[in-house]
Amino acid sequence: MAEGPTINTIAERAGVSIASVSRVLNGLPTRQETVRKVLAAAEELGYVRNAVARSLKSRRTHQVAFAMADIGNPVYLAMVRQIQPVLKAAGYRLVLHSTDAIAADEIDVLHSLGERYVDGLIMSPLRVTEEHLKMIATARAPVVIIGSVPEGTRVDNVRADSRTGVKLAIDHLYELGRRRIGFVNGPLDTVPGAARAAAYREALKERGLPYDEEIVEVGDFYRAEGARAARALLDRAPGVDALMCANDLIALGALDVLRAAGLRVPEDVAVVGMDDTDLAAASWPSLTSVSLGSAERGKAAAELLLDRLNDMDRQPRVVTVAPRLVIRASTVGEATDHQARASTGETVNIPLQSKGGTP
Repeated sequence: MAEGPTINTIAERAGVSIASVSRVLNGLPTRQETVRKVLAAAEELGYVRNAVARSLKSRRTHQVAFAMADIGNPVYLAMVRQIQPVLKAAGYRLVLHSTDAIAADEIDVLHSLGERYVDGLIMSPLRVTEEHLKMIATARAPVVIIGSVPEGTRVDNVRADSRTGVKLAIDHLYELGRRRIGFVNGPLDTVPGAARAAAYREALKERGLPYDEEIVEVGDFYRAEGARAARALLDRAPGVDALMCANDLIALGALDVLRAAGLRVPEDVAVVGMDDTDLAAASWPSLTSVSLGSAERGKAAAELLLDRLNDMDRQPRVVTVAPRLVIRASTVGEATDHQARASTGETVNIPLQSKGGTP
């Protein structure tokens, strides 16, 4: 029977030392370029690692978990598309958890880190409770949080500057001549809901516009809830000339309601979403949206986790991703949108550097 590939043949194929191959296959800290070479050579040679034996020896599983609120939300899909290749290049598999934003489920995921079924966790909770913070502080494996946590929390953290993002949207609508700008938000007890509510008030104040509770409605971060909330707002305040929506799913629900009411977008009511998901460009009319860098946040979180696995003693780091406004037909009309695309070859982007705000 022919002998299968060994670490010697892998080392020869990869052009690295036998010791480097051993370090990679046993999950020990190694330069990423070396990891890529060794894994590529092992795959070419058909080397099959004994995962059970390796994990017992190295105390690593070479798996990382990502816990998110809703696996069907395009925001999290954009994150996964960036997290997975970064981890795969380093020899890790990705395990997905959808928690439905239930705090008890998220706490359970944090608690289960003690079972060592993964080497680390990336988590994006909508609510951060005292129990979350307690479990993060005592976690038995590295954790990276996507989203805001209280200042001083010792955890690697990737944030979106949604406060600046809301300001970009309100400024855009104001410059288009909109003065009665309604707001459809998600739950106020969530991190993004609270941040975006505060940012909406601040943005109106900066433009000299009054805050009016009659044109604010709170729902949830889903399309059906967005439609319900938008309908309630329009029934109560039919004179709004723009809607700022706390995410794209809410905005799509609002577009459904406006069409059903016979209102033209953007002639009668302009609409802006947040997240700039794939659905924004595919909607009708195409949706102006604030990109919060979902893909960039996912990539940054994966890189922070790998850095932590290679250096467990380093100080926690915070990465803030700057927002940008992506202008489409729901605010400027199809003709203007088409002209912009024709002249630039892509959707109009107005970048703004982060000033350190939190989502």
